[in-house]
Amino acid sequence: MSDRRHKIEAMLAEDPSDTFLQYSLAMEQRSEGLNDLAVEGFRKLTQADPPYVPAFFMAAQLLVDLDRISEARTYLRDGIEQARQQQDTHAAAEMSDYLAMLGREGE
Repeated sequence: MSDRRHKIEAMLAEDPSDTFLQYSLAMEQRSEGLNDLAVEGFRKLTQADPPYVPAFFMAAQLLVDLDRISEARTYLRDGIEQARQQQDTHAAAEMSDYLAMLGREGE
């Protein structure tokens, strides 16, 4: 376990509802190659109320790295919708561009 992850987990123990810390933990897990944990962390953030928009994009990027393209497309579509609902046009545009880069199903 990295020192950084240990510190994030300690801070989360004090404030488990801190969305940014949850996101930071998933990012650290990703960087350590703990992909299943990272995907699960991002998934939880996408199902929070309100959903944490950056988690959709990071989940999609990780899933592409894992060659799980169909799942990545789903996260991107859902993320674009959430970004628009939260009036985050920048995030919606970034995810739209990434989705276009992935191409259509079956290509």
